[in-house]
Amino acid sequence: MIFGISASKIWLSIGQTVYMVGISLLAGLLIAFPLAIILFLTRKGGIQQNQIVYNIISAIINIIRSVPFIILIVYIMPFTKAIVGTRVGSTAALVPLTAYIAPYLARLIENALFETDKGIIEASQAMGATIFQTIFKFVLPEAKGSIILGITTGTVGLLGATAMAGAVGGGGVGDLALTYGYQRFNTPLMTSTVIILIIFVQIIQVIGTRSAKKR
Repeated sequence: MIFGISASKIWLSIGQTVYMVGISLLAGLLIAFPLAIILFLTRKGGIQQNQIVYNIISAIINIIRSVPFIILIVYIMPFTKAIVGTRVGSTAALVPLTAYIAPYLARLIENALFETDKGIIEASQAMGATIFQTIFKFVLPEAKGSIILGITTGTVGLLGATAMAGAVGGGGVGDLALTYGYQRFNTPLMTSTVIILIIFVQIIQVIGTRSAKKR
């Protein structure tokens, strides 16, 4: 027993947090990258400028990002149940977590792409590269470092969101802190969960920073 709770329960909570962060981050990236590329292409002065498409996607992203995560969880519960068959648990938390992180990552990746030197794009066009080649062989490799740092920032934010998911039975370290720490006035356990989250953040930041430097 550790702070009045079994070690297996603590490890289970850590595993649930890793599961929620890992799966929702992957799902979020699969949605965010296409959105970011479309925004990059259709922006004013972009390779395929289209203000209508840009404004619609940008507005949707802004709307979702403006909803506090704790409200988002509750609001899309019917949608969550329709997809995974339940409203509680770590798997159910993946739906709102993905909905939360995807637009956030899309903005971060979009900003990284915007920082690409225009000379790179002009050079690719002068070489006769297609739009696909320009994006995947010139722009993305050039923006790799900034994209990784953006994803790192998003992952840290996602970790904080998993802690809030514990408020609605999402499991993980956040649920452990609320159920066994806060509600039972177990200050040592609360402190230990904070330390665990700090360690998570440090690991994520170190991996992200080192990966961004490998270009």
